[in-house]
Amino acid sequence: MDIVRNPDGSLVVPVQPERRHETDENENSSTVGADGDETTQTPAEPTTRVLRPGEGGYDEALAEWDLQQNPDRGPAVSTATGRQQAMTVVHAVATSPKHEVAPAVEALDDPEAAGEALRHVLVGGPPSVEAFAHEVAEAEGGDPLPAHKATKIIGEVLAEID
Repeated sequence: MDIVRNPDGSLVVPVQPERRHETDENENSSTVGADGDETTQTPAEPTTRVLRPGEGGYDEALAEWDLQQNPDRGPAVSTATGRQQAMTVVHAVATSPKHEVAPAVEALDDPEAAGEALRHVLVGGPPSVEAFAHEVAEAEGGDPLPAHKATKIIGEVLAEID
């Protein structure tokens, strides 16, 4: 099952539930354990969970979603130029009155390099996103974005670039 990115930035991720032992009343399958006792187990079926920016596991799931979009892409590599472009686009979207992503991406000299830099940030997880948000504030001015807002913008920019 693939990760699905919703228009609001939330992600629907597959979750494998824990295996459960059932009582004798709800037998689905039975096995004999090492101690000779018969036990029953319910097969675990995958379910889904919605993750929103700022929730635990969101950054990792967003990086996985991005990889799903182009599985043949190599590891993310951040260049100095790409990182600068990434900071510029994140700042532009964050300060845009209407949160406009497309014009901010169109204004980039090298959207692919910015995308790679943003992927590199995501791969580093929450500490990397937080450090990137502080770096954007230092380079572009203003207060650092909360990590969950920076992550959401990164996802929107990557979706626009792809």
